Amino acid sequence: MPPQLRAARALVNWSREELAKRANTTARTIARIEAGETAPRQSTLEAIRSALEAAGVQFIPENGGGAGVRLRKDF
Repeated sequence: MPPQLRAARALVNWSREELAKRANTTARTIARIEAGETAPRQSTLEAIRSALEAAGVQFIPENGGGAGVRLRKDF
Protein backbone atom coordinates (compact mmCIF):
# COMPACT_ATOMS: atom_id res chain seq x y z
CA MET A 1 0.00 0.00 0.00
CA PRO A 2 2.77 2.60 0.62
CA PRO A 3 3.62 3.14 -3.08
CA GLN A 4 -0.08 3.25 -3.99
CA LEU A 5 -0.77 5.74 -1.22
CA ARG A 6 1.98 8.12 -2.37
CA ALA A 7 0.85 7.80 -5.99
CA ALA A 8 -2.80 8.39 -5.06
CA ARG A 9 -1.90 11.53 -3.12
CA ALA A 10 0.10 12.79 -6.10
CA LEU A 11 -2.83 12.21 -8.47
CA VAL A 12 -5.08 14.51 -6.47
CA ASN A 13 -2.22 16.87 -5.50
CA TRP A 14 -2.79 16.47 -1.75
CA SER A 15 -0.25 16.95 0.98
CA ARG A 16 -0.05 14.48 3.82
CA GLU A 17 -1.80 17.07 5.94
CA GLU A 18 -4.71 17.36 3.50
CA LEU A 19 -5.18 13.61 3.29
CA ALA A 20 -4.94 13.29 7.06
CA LYS A 21 -7.63 15.93 7.51
CA ARG A 22 -9.97 14.22 5.05
CA ALA A 23 -9.32 10.76 6.53
CA ASN A 24 -9.58 11.95 10.14
CA THR A 25 -6.07 10.87 11.07
CA THR A 26 -2.68 12.58 11.45
CA ALA A 27 -0.07 13.56 8.90
CA ARG A 28 2.44 11.57 10.95
CA THR A 29 0.31 8.44 10.50
CA ILE A 30 0.21 9.01 6.74
CA ALA A 31 4.00 9.49 6.69
CA ARG A 32 4.59 6.31 8.70
CA ILE A 33 2.31 4.28 6.41
CA GLU A 34 4.03 5.64 3.30
CA ALA A 35 7.44 4.82 4.79
CA GLY A 36 6.31 1.30 5.65
CA GLU A 37 7.05 1.95 9.32
CA THR A 38 3.69 0.80 10.63
CA ALA A 39 0.90 -1.66 9.98
CA PRO A 40 -2.14 0.60 10.32
CA ARG A 41 -5.50 -0.49 11.63
CA GLN A 42 -8.00 -1.62 9.04
CA SER A 43 -10.27 1.29 9.97
CA THR A 44 -7.46 3.76 9.24
CA LEU A 45 -6.78 2.20 5.84
CA GLU A 46 -10.48 2.26 5.01
CA ALA A 47 -10.75 5.95 5.95
CA ILE A 48 -7.72 6.82 3.81
CA ARG A 49 -9.00 4.81 0.88
CA SER A 50 -12.49 6.33 1.16
CA ALA A 51 -11.10 9.87 1.20
CA LEU A 52 -9.00 9.23 -1.89
CA GLU A 53 -11.81 7.44 -3.74
CA ALA A 54 -14.14 10.38 -3.00
CA ALA A 55 -11.59 12.55 -4.81
CA GLY A 56 -11.70 10.28 -7.88
CA VAL A 57 -8.85 7.87 -7.23
CA GLN A 58 -9.34 4.27 -8.33
CA PHE A 59 -7.20 1.58 -6.75
CA ILE A 60 -6.11 -1.12 -9.20
CA PRO A 61 -5.56 -4.55 -7.65
CA GLU A 62 -2.53 -6.74 -8.19
CA ASN A 63 -3.15 -8.48 -11.51
CA GLY A 64 0.21 -9.74 -12.61
CA GLY A 65 1.33 -6.27 -13.67
CA GLY A 66 1.41 -4.84 -10.18
CA ALA A 67 -1.03 -2.87 -8.11
CA GLY A 68 -1.61 0.77 -8.98
CA VAL A 69 -3.87 3.80 -8.95
CA ARG A 70 -5.52 6.01 -11.54
CA LEU A 71 -7.84 8.99 -11.61
CA ARG A 72 -11.39 8.37 -12.81
CA LYS A 73 -12.21 10.00 -16.13
CA ASP A 74 -15.23 11.83 -14.75
CA PHE A 75 -13.07 13.85 -12.34
